[in-house]
Amino acid sequence: MSDRFRSVDRQMPYLMPPSLEEWLPEDHLARFVVETVETLDTTVLEKAYDRRGSDAYHPKMLLALLFYGYATGTYSSRKIEEATYDSVAFRYVADNQHPDHDTICTFRRRFLEELEGLFVQILEVAVEMGLLEVGDVALDGTKVKANASKHKALSYERACELEEQLTEEVEELMEKAEEADDEDLPDETSVPEEIARREKRLEKIREAKQTIEERARERHEAEKAAYEDKMEKRREEEKRAGRKKPGPKPEPPEDTGPEPDDQVNLTDEESRIMHTSENGFQQAYNAQATVCMNSHLILEGHLSQRANDKQELEPALQKLDQLPEKVGSPDRLAADSGYYSSGNARACEDHRITPYISTGREEHNQRWKKRFSAPEDPPEEESGLEAMAYRLETREGKDFYGRRKGTAEPVFGIVKEVMGIRQFLLRGLQKVKGEWALIRCAFNLKRMHRLLGQAA
Repeated sequence: MSDRFRSVDRQMPYLMPPSLEEWLPEDHLARFVVETVETLDTTVLEKAYDRRGSDAYHPKMLLALLFYGYATGTYSSRKIEEATYDSVAFRYVADNQHPDHDTICTFRRRFLEELEGLFVQILEVAVEMGLLEVGDVALDGTKVKANASKHKALSYERACELEEQLTEEVEELMEKAEEADDEDLPDETSVPEEIARREKRLEKIREAKQTIEERARERHEAEKAAYEDKMEKRREEEKRAGRKKPGPKPEPPEDTGPEPDDQVNLTDEESRIMHTSENGFQQAYNAQATVCMNSHLILEGHLSQRANDKQELEPALQKLDQLPEKVGSPDRLAADSGYYSSGNARACEDHRITPYISTGREEHNQRWKKRFSAPEDPPEEESGLEAMAYRLETREGKDFYGRRKGTAEPVFGIVKEVMGIRQFLLRGLQKVKGEWALIRCAFNLKRMHRLLGQAA
């Protein structure tokens, strides 16, 4: 009976020492990540180390470990450490070394700012491989949950109530301490400890109140600037028309201070409550990405605290302008109606990019006559909202804009579903910006590996 099966002998020694090179397929993602990271210039990272203490792990090894971990859905530093023992691929990337989770976590936090430069270097590698040719791009955003619970948010009204309550309690406890009268208190109660606990909470609440008040001032300044812009445009229109504009004159915004329901999160105060399509309102950040329509590689990405996408096109254009000449610059840009505004259309044209920004939500199940109908006569001007609306109604414009959904949205789907990144690990805007850059690096490496496989 046993002759039918292969023998199993786990104690049999190897005749020759095993080699990780032989255990990993030639076209494995881990090999590609290591080979690509070896071509990157990591001088800035290496110079940050001094010669004190024991020899450090090489930055390129730790970098490849993070890139491969994020690309395969293993982004916890503890999980990565475990994988260097359990996984052949992670063993290969780590060169059979086992950096502990503290080392991995510290390295990630230490070099967050440098990741943006490495992201651009990876794009240059993609150009050299013939995988990237910038032309048509699509811009989109997604809400990614912060490492904080929305239930840890404190409203301004509640903060004022707690401040008043705790102040009264501290005063009562101070009186008890001065009178040396502990009869009303339980035996295990320590007055100094109770006072210290409340004073610590008061400090946190006052900091939260100050943050909310600062945000209210910033909001008022933004409303005032928007009002002045509106009035300036109104004066220009009245000057051109030679008469006053009909209708009521806009009222200047009032500085009413914080609203009762203005909130700050006590865990990550720089995150914001945002509405997500899947889970309702969440404590989150707005992650943006500009994606090449041909290769589906991310060309640019940034992070925002704003729930609305309307103000996210200008930062994207600025970052696209900063790409090296070797990478190139886009000719046409598609974006959904969340980015629609005259300022955004004009900004694209100022950057010599033809905008295709939807003027409104598309109607589902359109009749064929409407889908194939030709637009009316073209507008007199070749730029502006009217010209853009006309372009979107042409057959070419409809075909181009139709590619948007199959470009940017699948990228976010892969990041969240395949790579498993639905929540940031780090807290604070600057740290989360660095983590978003790390995620984009990992995604592009994963995509480049896929494109090479398709070419082969």
